[in-house]
Amino acid sequence: MTLSPPLEARWEALLAGLARIADMHPDALLASSMGVEDTLLIHAVAQLPRPLGVFMLDTGRLHAETLAMVDVVRERYGIETRVMRPDAGAVRAHVAEHGEFAFYESVALRKACCGIRKVEPLRRVLAGRSAWLTGQRREQSLTRVELPETEWDETFGLQKFNPLAFWTADEVWAVVRALSVPYNPLHDRGYPSIGCEPCTRAVRPGEDPRAGRWWWEQRDSRECGLHAGNLRARAHPGVRPRGPLPTDTTETTTS
Repeated sequence: MTLSPPLEARWEALLAGLARIADMHPDALLASSMGVEDTLLIHAVAQLPRPLGVFMLDTGRLHAETLAMVDVVRERYGIETRVMRPDAGAVRAHVAEHGEFAFYESVALRKACCGIRKVEPLRRVLAGRSAWLTGQRREQSLTRVELPETEWDETFGLQKFNPLAFWTADEVWAVVRALSVPYNPLHDRGYPSIGCEPCTRAVRPGEDPRAGRWWWEQRDSRECGLHAGNLRARAHPGVRPRGPLPTDTTETTTS
């Protein structure tokens, strides 16, 4: 399969933009949740004359399919993904005080869990760096509709690039299929957005792409702290009363 002329132009522009980032910020790192946007970016940076480093946050609660993508990336591209893990003592203390599933009870406890398992390891891996890159897209959620391609990350104190900010899901998947980019098999089970296993479910037909992330919360609070800037101009509502946990809708597929 080949790319259509518009997608070919978009792909070439992405490669050129990433090359400029690599020249300006040779120490920049690409954050990967091993979702399809991130594996597309990994495929792109692997083509660069000056490759960028890649890291993943292993929260201790990721799906087995997500963890397996580290080996897939290594075998396909020769890229060693740096895996960052939370402080084990901090995790034990939080669970001992609040319980293993306290994140279902309030936004504050959920963000505390994310802070320990994701934000603190991210702060460590970005320390001393001048820039990082993400696979965020405007189309993904209400909290990302104003996402820029380039921004100053006030939370972590460095430049932040979102090269796919203006890409649509259809464009991402068209390029992935045309270039045979490997992707997380959870996408074929109805997970357009992939996070920690107890905090992510498959989406139902007609739901937005991040409906399966922290589904018990209001839609406009669904960020974990890695992208706190997305929430600064928005309210921080409380959680909705939580009913029975949705089952894994394995028959749903993404396209």
